Amino acid sequence: MRKELLFGFGIMALVVLATIIFMPWGRIESGHMGLLMLSLVVVAIMLGFPTAFTLMGMGMIFTFISYNFQNPALALDNTLALMVQRAYAVMSNDVLISIPLFVFMGYLVERANLIEKLFRSLHLALVRVPGSLAVATIFTCAIFATATGIVGAVVTLMGLLALPAMLKAGYDTRVSAGCITAGGCLGILIPPSVLLIVYGATAGVSVVQLYAGAFFPGIMLAGLYILYVVILAKLKPHLMPPLSESERVVPLPMSYKELGEKISKNVIPAILIALKGSRNIQVSTRELLQNLLIALLPVFVFMLFTGSIYQLVTKPIEEISSSEIVPMGDAGDGQATLEVASTGLDEPPNSEKESSGSGLSLPPGAEDEKKQVPAVLAVPGAEKPTTNTPIEPAQATPAPTWFWIMTGILGSLVAIYLALLTWVRLEIFKMLLGSFFPLAVLILFVLGSIVFGLATPTEAAAIGGIGGFILAAAYKQLNMTVVKDSVFLTAKTSAMVCWLFVGSSIFSAAFALLGGQDLVEKWVLSLGLSPVQFMILAQVIIFLLGWPLEWTEIIVIFMPIFVPLLDDFGINPLFFGLLVALNLQTAFLSPPVAMSAFYLKGVAPPHVTLNQIFMGMMPFMGIQVIALILLYIFPEIGLWLPSVLYK
Repeated sequence: MRKELLFGFGIMALVVLATIIFMPWGRIESGHMGLLMLSLVVVAIMLGFPTAFTLMGMGMIFTFISYNFQNPALALDNTLALMVQRAYAVMSNDVLISIPLFVFMGYLVERANLIEKLFRSLHLALVRVPGSLAVATIFTCAIFATATGIVGAVVTLMGLLALPAMLKAGYDTRVSAGCITAGGCLGILIPPSVLLIVYGATAGVSVVQLYAGAFFPGIMLAGLYILYVVILAKLKPHLMPPLSESERVVPLPMSYKELGEKISKNVIPAILIALKGSRNIQVSTRELLQNLLIALLPVFVFMLFTGSIYQLVTKPIEEISSSEIVPMGDAGDGQATLEVASTGLDEPPNSEKESSGSGLSLPPGAEDEKKQVPAVLAVPGAEKPTTNTPIEPAQATPAPTWFWIMTGILGSLVAIYLALLTWVRLEIFKMLLGSFFPLAVLILFVLGSIVFGLATPTEAAAIGGIGGFILAAAYKQLNMTVVKDSVFLTAKTSAMVCWLFVGSSIFSAAFALLGGQDLVEKWVLSLGLSPVQFMILAQVIIFLLGWPLEWTEIIVIFMPIFVPLLDDFGINPLFFGLLVALNLQTAFLSPPVAMSAFYLKGVAPPHVTLNQIFMGMMPFMGIQVIALILLYIFPEIGLWLPSVLYK
């Protein structure tokens, strides 16, 4: 028997054995029936039954059993009614509309053939970095995962592009496989992530805040991957040998060679000297200006970015004038109040008679105070005459310290870029302009519109779909076949997610109806755990569940169990969701249900075994654990950006 099957059957045997041992068969309550349903669902999924239909089937069966105990005559009707209600509640959730739109954007971007150009340009740009091919692979995977959010597409495509190149360059098979599988899973965490949408819809957390919170943890995890690869390549260069000089050659246009040989190898000085009228230079002024504009693009982007951030963080706080405040009950007489306040006259005639005739009288001593108050203050809501109240202009908020630190770092990087820009690097930069920057612009438009509150996730996903059309058309890949395939794959993926939600909703309703949630909550609270201990317990359980189950099953089955417990321990659901998203990276990397490994095996050369892929993934699983610990110790990594943007 294969080791994978043996491991899977071993876990199933443990689940069944634990159910038999710990189930109180002599005094079974409805809550125990819920736990029995949960264990049967896990075993059925591990046996290969479709997750969505397993959840629906088990939910309906145990719901019928529960209603049958209460009223056998209405059991079937109540079960069918519950199924219809839960299905309608899921389908009417407008947050889920963003899923097919994001998936559609991903498939269009995949078919624009940008990734091959991106991988080549990044490879040349990072050629002096130890393990440059592996670093370029992780970088490309992160960008592609951000643009698509589809793990299978990223791993499969990079397995076709990067794996042969790394093996040809003499890279170790395990390291190569680990970089591709780990980098491809970054789409689970980095927005726009389908996982975050599913978690937000399940836990009732704002998807916008989840996207903002997951941004820096995603960058942190990708950075740890790259750091590990660089250190490993430095310590063990035989695993990732450097590229030969022939592989580093970048073909240059004749104009670049002429400017580099006759004037300077640095781009900016050479262009400026040539524009002054240097002799024997057969390069047109138009071409010189075009190259100068391309070379200075990072400067323009830096100025635009920092200027936008400065305007955002120093936006004046609008102050409401006291003269504009109207007490409750005075809004219905707004015209009379306006007339009195604008003229600055005394009290209206017969005001004393009206007040005395109303049946109400002033409290003792109030008449004396009334005589001391100027007449104009008797107008409700007016402390001063509006004609004499100057409205001070709102003052800008000073820029925070972090803005100046960020500006200094980015400015230094731009200065270093200009100083080190040679004609070879300019050619590589132009290659990046044709591959990396279109994707970067698309991602910035989509994520920026969400994070800065300009659009909802659904609206931003629609923008992404249009951007995918534009990219495919710009690279001459847009045709009816591409659109047809993208629509078909989008419908297939979206149907799977929607059916999972329907099944999860029915299962959760059945679990709650049986009292399983109450039983779990009582058991957890009886342990007397502190918030820290509960967080550790929850993350350990999720980590272990990632070995036999996929992230979709963990989110839709177990999150409705964990989320209600967060209030009891005072835990922020947003922070918990970020930990879960980071933790669930293991769901695609942990055997035996490591889907990224099977994606890669499907396109890898025959001599690359599944065990080699599994061994290559293990160090990256350890890095995920380190990232999880760092996020827990320093929660501001995930909570800082939402706190700044959504005060």
